[in-house]
Amino acid sequence: MIARALLLATALIAISSAAAVAQTQETFANRTVIAAPVLRANVQVSGDLVRIGDVIDNAGSAAQIAIYRAPDLGTTGSLPVAQVLNTLRGHHVIGVDARDLKEISVTRLARTLEGRDIEQQIARALERRNGLGDAANLSLTFDRDPSDVRLDAGFTGAMQAAIVRYDNRNGRFDVTFEISNENGAAAAKLRFTGTAIEIVEATVLARNVERNEILKSSDVVVERRPKAEVGADAAARDRAVGMQARRQLRAGQAIRTADLVKPDLVQRDQNVMLVYEAPGIYLTMRGKALDNGTEGDVVNVMNVQSKRTLSGTVIGRGQISISPVSITPAASRLPQTSDVTQPAPVAVAIVSSPVAPKAE
Repeated sequence: MIARALLLATALIAISSAAAVAQTQETFANRTVIAAPVLRANVQVSGDLVRIGDVIDNAGSAAQIAIYRAPDLGTTGSLPVAQVLNTLRGHHVIGVDARDLKEISVTRLARTLEGRDIEQQIARALERRNGLGDAANLSLTFDRDPSDVRLDAGFTGAMQAAIVRYDNRNGRFDVTFEISNENGAAAAKLRFTGTAIEIVEATVLARNVERNEILKSSDVVVERRPKAEVGADAAARDRAVGMQARRQLRAGQAIRTADLVKPDLVQRDQNVMLVYEAPGIYLTMRGKALDNGTEGDVVNVMNVQSKRTLSGTVIGRGQISISPVSITPAASRLPQTSDVTQPAPVAVAIVSSPVAPKAE
């Protein structure tokens, strides 16, 4: 009986040991299985090198080994699969599942800075520097055309103006930007040089204009011109129309306030109406202007009936106001019969006086 019990116990122990060994071997086998490397059809890289880990999945410890130069920034190239497999075998990477691919594509990621965005950033950096105005009014000319700039995709930082120089004597600028890299690499530096000028809206003549000619709406257009060309007294379009040219002006010329005057309402040798107005009295007579004059100007005028020269103030087109002092040396004396025309062609209006003035 004792011997039989010992044999049974020994058998049970053996069975348990065998099961434990089998389980251990299965676990070890599961742990040591390595997934086969698989070739990728489309590869994207952000640097200038293509590594094994970029072209295959499950590259293991060989992932960081560089095998190709990357294409140019922002471009895509292709590689024959046979060539890739040979390269991988040279680095002891075998058993790659090529998935029946004939070639793979490799794209180098990039950050593109468009030329117009660069120009805007430079204008903002120069804004209100050394006498310049708003960025929107700056016109830039570059020593080298700032076409689109491409950087590695890792340069994700904003364009920071590190150096800004501007000389208002010759308009030269020198601006350097720095762009940080998210991977810890040194910041990229972009330098731009050229000239900057401020542009303003200017009223420009569409045709040649003679002296004393009055500007019409069709005579002027609005263009953006260099501020230095126009000057500080540029005339606004709405203020130029209806004004009179002080001197001869040429087509394409930017108009300044100094080029214009109020239009003459009275021209020399023009037949005009002389107006005498006093409380209760309103008289008109014919005259001849001896000077040019705009509204508010004091000009000399001749009474065509009496041939006397008087002074009056221009009050409207072809109208001159005459004061009693202008008519006679005595301020209290009313207009003479010779000053106020008699038979025709004089308009005489008595507004509200009970007794009309008597001619002397």
